[in-house]
Amino acid sequence: MLRDLIRVLWLWRARSTWLVLGGLATVASTLLGLSLLALAGKGMAAAMSGAALGGAALGGAALLLLRPLVLIRPAARWVERMASHAATFRALADTRVWFFRRLAERLPGGIGLRRSGDLLGRLVADVEALDGLYLRAIMPGVAALAVVLAVALLLGGAPLLAALVALPMALALALPLLLTPGASRAAGEAATAQGQLRAAAVDPLIGLEDTLAANAEARANAVLAREGAALALAQRHLAWRGALAGAGGSVLVQAALLGALGWGLASGASGAALAVLALFLAAAAAEPLGALPRAGTALAAAAASARRLFEAADAPPPVREPAKPAAEPEGHAIRLEGVRFAWAPDRPPVFEALDLEVPEGARLALLGPSGAGKSSLAALLLKLAAPQAGRITLGGVDIATLPAEFLRRRIACLTQDARLFDDSIAANLRIAAPLAPDAALWRALDRAGIGGLARALPEGLATQCGEGGARFSGGQARRLALARVLLSAAPVLILDEPTAGLDAATERAFLETLEEVTAGRTVILITHRLTGVERPTRILRLAGGLAIPATG
Repeated sequence: MLRDLIRVLWLWRARSTWLVLGGLATVASTLLGLSLLALAGKGMAAAMSGAALGGAALGGAALLLLRPLVLIRPAARWVERMASHAATFRALADTRVWFFRRLAERLPGGIGLRRSGDLLGRLVADVEALDGLYLRAIMPGVAALAVVLAVALLLGGAPLLAALVALPMALALALPLLLTPGASRAAGEAATAQGQLRAAAVDPLIGLEDTLAANAEARANAVLAREGAALALAQRHLAWRGALAGAGGSVLVQAALLGALGWGLASGASGAALAVLALFLAAAAAEPLGALPRAGTALAAAAASARRLFEAADAPPPVREPAKPAAEPEGHAIRLEGVRFAWAPDRPPVFEALDLEVPEGARLALLGPSGAGKSSLAALLLKLAAPQAGRITLGGVDIATLPAEFLRRRIACLTQDARLFDDSIAANLRIAAPLAPDAALWRALDRAGIGGLARALPEGLATQCGEGGARFSGGQARRLALARVLLSAAPVLILDEPTAGLDAATERAFLETLEEVTAGRTVILITHRLTGVERPTRILRLAGGLAIPATG
């Protein structure tokens, strides 16, 4: 647990200035609050000491200092909240970006066997839970430590009184560390249950048509209810521990008050003034120390969330980047030599000893039924997966020695389920070329045969596509995806089942567009069958893990 929390703080090192400023603001605000009651207690103690000892003058001076502090304290509290929350928001934003990048490296072929709802929970809920590490654990701990030290210093003239007041406060300071190990299991169960609940809610919604068509909504509701009950139970366990910790903190604060009162009663009139100061200090410490014990559960929750994040982020990437990238090749001819590949050790190989050559400017058609390895080949060429044996070269250079970013600038892919995101047409196209001007977008749309439709839309390039491209028909969405690919300057295009799901007329029109707009580039067309519109220079059929010449 400690290792995970330290790693989170290391991730936040770029925001160390903000985090330190937030801590200093918290300490300053807390000590100002302590000073207010300390001065009030000092004034009352001075007044009780009698006029002969100058008590009235000391009391007046204390009251005079109170006036500016009454105005400064609210301002300091505002600065504390702004600084600490600004630090937290920046740190969490960095964590989300880091986690997304790690997922992108480790799930290049898609979510796969991971549940989308669970990953969403880790990216959103688990990252947000990390704010407890700073706001509800570290900051209260720092503020409470400053209070304990200040109280011990102010009462240092009476060692026994200082011990009676400061010792219970010090125990309250240690309470989170004592309670955190016990709360860590409950926090882990709550974090896991929350991920399961999100998955139970998101999965049926993603496939809502299938859920309803199979009359499975009742079963989905039952699973959702079961996961909701499991989360509620885990949260009750965690809340119970938090309540117990809060009660323990309150008891310790009351013990400090009773210690000051007992010392004052035992000392009689001679110690009454100092006892009053101690009582005021203990009362002032009640706020920072009262919230501190709950920091233990916040610490446990943050640790559980951190563990879930690192569990997903530390999975080994399917394809590692080369430690020393090779020089970039001049050409873009593709060659596969003795490639053996399986998606997992316990699954049968897709390719055993695949040899394939794609010269520059070739138009290769790869045919084969589902499961023959057509999409697996595309994944290998894009370094979304790596062969277990053999090698793949681009321009004579092994792609294992080339950075994936460079490779994907040379090879672009139109997948069979190319997705349009819930954003504008322009934003969807600029995924391929972020700096492309509007004129380039319109050229790509025109080449893909969808420019006229886009111009007829009231908002033009700013038109929202809807989630999954719901704003457009299947054929229109596929042409928008094609425009995105054409916007890339990649000399090699992989077209993986580009007409999947289209009707015959739309398929033929789309293939005619493809034939025209891909002229001059190397094209690898992956499909179940040819319609006659395509004009490949070579046709191969994938069968038994090998590429066999075919005639159609």
